[in-house]
Amino acid sequence: MRRIRLGSSAVEITELSFGAAAIGNLFTEVAPEQAAAAVDAAWDEGVRHFDTAPHYGLGLSERRLGEALRARPRGAYTVSTKAGRLLEPLPAAETAAAEGLSDGFAVPHTHRRRWDFSADGIRRSIEDSLGRLGLDRIDIVYLHDPDDHEEAAFREGYPALEKLRAEGMVGAIGAGMNQTAMLTRFVRETDVDAVLCAGRFTLLDRSALDALLPEAAARGRSVVVGGVFNSGLLADPRPGTTYDYASAPAPLVDRALRLKAVAERHGVPLRAAALHHPLGHPAVAGVLVGFRSPHEVRDAAALLRTPVPAALWEDLRAEGLLGEDRGRVRGRTPRSPTELTET
Repeated sequence: MRRIRLGSSAVEITELSFGAAAIGNLFTEVAPEQAAAAVDAAWDEGVRHFDTAPHYGLGLSERRLGEALRARPRGAYTVSTKAGRLLEPLPAAETAAAEGLSDGFAVPHTHRRRWDFSADGIRRSIEDSLGRLGLDRIDIVYLHDPDDHEEAAFREGYPALEKLRAEGMVGAIGAGMNQTAMLTRFVRETDVDAVLCAGRFTLLDRSALDALLPEAAARGRSVVVGGVFNSGLLADPRPGTTYDYASAPAPLVDRALRLKAVAERHGVPLRAAALHHPLGHPAVAGVLVGFRSPHEVRDAAALLRTPVPAALWEDLRAEGLLGEDRGRVRGRTPRSPTELTET
């Protein structure tokens, strides 16, 4: 599987990355054996980039990922995690009284998540992550969802990451969010190596083309694209499917069904088109997909190997389903025979 260097750093990722939120019991429990088997399957398919965060299962995702990678050669893979939420133990009485999911994760309510983008908070977060992962360095650290903490993130959080990068504790730095405006500010105003953009460069939402992707391409920064299925609608479009973690509105369901019809005319599953779509842009280093089982890993790897003809994209554009290529940077050599020069 092809590897791509992030920005001007020495850190490389594979075009397909393993999103480890699900093995932190996102929404439902995942057995430890299944979590380990999912990581093993990813390794067998050539995936060498694994993304996690303290937020995912109150550290469970980091612990499981670290254990699954323990016997692998350290120089053969890259791990990204995130900073901005500290995990603080809850009193026993609060733990016993808590019910339901913990911020979307099926784990015991043993800790609270506390936002902290201060310099001390960022360093503490990374040190805690190193302990859970069992590593002595982290390849990539993103500031995690600083939407409501913008000034603290720029004033303290980001400079702390720069310092940690200079010290060698971190290889590459950036920010990960579900919006593009603040990510564009990071690309313009800081020396990030990469940003993780979830759900904003998909077949249904191409808003990252407005500013983020052209800015990143012009400045030599990398973008990792997550949420390519928009939390479900582009994987299985039908009434009742989720879009960005809520029930999909009828007009979006209709649009997704039209996308599916065009893709299937060319013998391509919609899921394959959705996975390939971001990879045609020169700023995009790879796509990140969440996995909870070996089957899901093997399926995504097969989709990535599925040829997608240029005529499919041309038909989508002709039917008004792709829109304009706002901010498209042209003239890049395709990275594989199946990649389009126009997407």
